[in-house]
Amino acid sequence: MKNLLMKLLSAFSLLMLFGFSAQADEVGNAVPWQINFQQAATPVMEKLIGLHNYLMVIVALVVAFVTALLIYVGVKFHHSNNATPSKTTHNTMIEVIWTIIPTMILISIFIPSIKIHYYMDKAVAPDMTIKVTGHQWYWEYEYPDNGGFSYLSNIKEKKDLRAGDVHLLSVDNPVVVPVGAKVRILLSAADVIHSWAVPSFGLKVDAVPGRLNETWFQVKKPGVYYGQCSELCGIKHGFMPIEIHAVEQSVFDAWAISAKAGKVSFNAENNSK
Repeated sequence: MKNLLMKLLSAFSLLMLFGFSAQADEVGNAVPWQINFQQAATPVMEKLIGLHNYLMVIVALVVAFVTALLIYVGVKFHHSNNATPSKTTHNTMIEVIWTIIPTMILISIFIPSIKIHYYMDKAVAPDMTIKVTGHQWYWEYEYPDNGGFSYLSNIKEKKDLRAGDVHLLSVDNPVVVPVGAKVRILLSAADVIHSWAVPSFGLKVDAVPGRLNETWFQVKKPGVYYGQCSELCGIKHGFMPIEIHAVEQSVFDAWAISAKAGKVSFNAENNSK
């Protein structure tokens, strides 16, 4: 039995190590056996991961304290050690303590949470704007600050996938943004409620018909980042992915010129020349 437990523990340790190492090699999409968040690609996601880690410390301390308290109570007040139980029904000091301490814990969670909430709500002095419209079942993107062109983005069929594409995540016409630019996203929908979600950006905002929601991101390094619609929007809900290419400013400028002329397809090699 001891050997079996040691083998299981070793296997679990290897699984955790593989999960974290797999995450370290990939940025823009989830990988098999991943057990943690995707790597943060934006300041918003960095703050969200920081908040998560802070909350995990609080959770661990609370669990450790409650577990220790239960063990203490179970031992101290076991009938073998406490043959004549106390009939005390109230203790003012304990009741004050167990009211004040949880309140302080909640305040310590509320303050950083509300700060991040307002930080991620709206872009301050954005460098560019992209309007996103959800359709059944594809996305429409418009660049009002770069000539006003727009295009549709559909999932790639399996037969159309090329080297480097990700099945069920790659699209025919991805979003293209410059690295380091603060991008304001305006979201709406043409039919039903959709949700524009990119995990490595820390984004998940609903696109609602008749309403304009706002969010923002600022990609810190070049790469390809993926997301999906995260609202049940119909039979093909799971087939309207999001693909974002973060490129250097010169590459983006060249692509924007060609996109304005009607050539919205993006190829990293061609557009970098």
